[in-house]
Amino acid sequence: MAVEAKTLEETPTWAVATVCFFLILISIFIEYLLHLLAKYFNKKRRKYLIQALYKIKTELMLLGFISLLMTVLEKPVAKICIPKSAGETFLPCGSVDSSDWSEQETKCSEQGKASLLSTEGMTQLQYLIFVLASFHSVSSILTFCLGMAKMRRWESWEAETRTLDYQFLTDPRRFQLTHQTSFGKRHLRYWNENSVLRWPACFLRQFYGSVSKVDYFTLRHGFIMAHFDQDNNFDFHRYIRRALDKDFGVMVGISFWIWMFAISFIFFNAHKFYSYYWLPFIPLMLLLVGTKLQAIITLMCLDSHDKSHVVKGTLLVRPSDHLFWFGRPKLLLQLLHFISFQNSFQLAFFTWTWYKFGFRSCFHRRTEDIVIRVVMGVLVHFLCGYVTLPLYALVTQMGTSMRPAVFTEDVIEGLKRWRAKARKNLKNSYSARPSLDTSLSLDSSPSFSLHSRPE
Repeated sequence: MAVEAKTLEETPTWAVATVCFFLILISIFIEYLLHLLAKYFNKKRRKYLIQALYKIKTELMLLGFISLLMTVLEKPVAKICIPKSAGETFLPCGSVDSSDWSEQETKCSEQGKASLLSTEGMTQLQYLIFVLASFHSVSSILTFCLGMAKMRRWESWEAETRTLDYQFLTDPRRFQLTHQTSFGKRHLRYWNENSVLRWPACFLRQFYGSVSKVDYFTLRHGFIMAHFDQDNNFDFHRYIRRALDKDFGVMVGISFWIWMFAISFIFFNAHKFYSYYWLPFIPLMLLLVGTKLQAIITLMCLDSHDKSHVVKGTLLVRPSDHLFWFGRPKLLLQLLHFISFQNSFQLAFFTWTWYKFGFRSCFHRRTEDIVIRVVMGVLVHFLCGYVTLPLYALVTQMGTSMRPAVFTEDVIEGLKRWRAKARKNLKNSYSARPSLDTSLSLDSSPSFSLHSRPE
């Protein structure tokens, strides 16, 4: 005999109040932590991280609204009946268990049909959304922290550019052949000059010393000479950090096409597609992005070598968009965004199925499937944060245009004040113009003519 669940009419008020109190307490605690984090970013003048933090809060609010909407629509969706043949297609497990159907599903069954989505299915889908929101936010933050940890050593490289040894090495009065430079010795190899062997070499290079000191110095010198026309004391490392802060705001967002991918991922988890053979390997596109970034550095070296075999001071690389796919450096960021979300979604989906259906279920039948999903997820996450993201932050600065992040916060605030003052002065000049036009019209009227004589 089934026992009906108690409603709030049959529940003690102290129990309801206790549960509400702890839920509100947890929510306020999380809100306070986010407020402290925003205050810390504001103190460190990391405004792009503040924007990223607000975007995370917006995404969490959106996912919370979706979860609330699913709670409201549980029974109405369960009452939607579809043909039984359609309800038995694209099943993840290949069979249907009708032992614990709800009342709405039973009504559809009496009509010879199946429910579109059961109330239990809607509840489980809410768990998936919660786990996805948690994994996407945490994985994005961990990816960014890994990237910043890798870039921390670049700060010492940036300080080295102000030493006398670096100034001696980059002295324009010092001539040498391209092959004699450290950058040339690294990239002017016979396999890099071959278009077929270059890609395997660039593929392997991202696993050991993906960003070397000589690469950093050469790309820094090329960026400064292209945009500042002199090798000044510009802090290139701080500029890259500001640019990466802004890119992080893109990676934590969930756009429409990302949502469409999430829906496609759920659709292709049907048993007939054998998704466990190929879905876990989609994040390996990250290796293709890393290979392309390494190839761009090599192509810049080859291009400089073809233009001149003699170097004054240090080898000069020239930023250009044509080295990137379709001439769009931002396309690489969109790919990183897609790969990061897809990887976090797979880990979230695995965690959700483990929690709801147990370690052994139809979603992961064999031990090999579990090992592949977990190992691939952790490996891609580490490579994205510690290898590919810092490499992207450095190489994409070699595009044709200079990014707005090149200006510091003080300069941006000064430009804003100057712009506001210029607009105000321009508005005042326009407001003073009608009175001047009126005086001119009065002087040119017949009654005020200088040539009029009294009758």
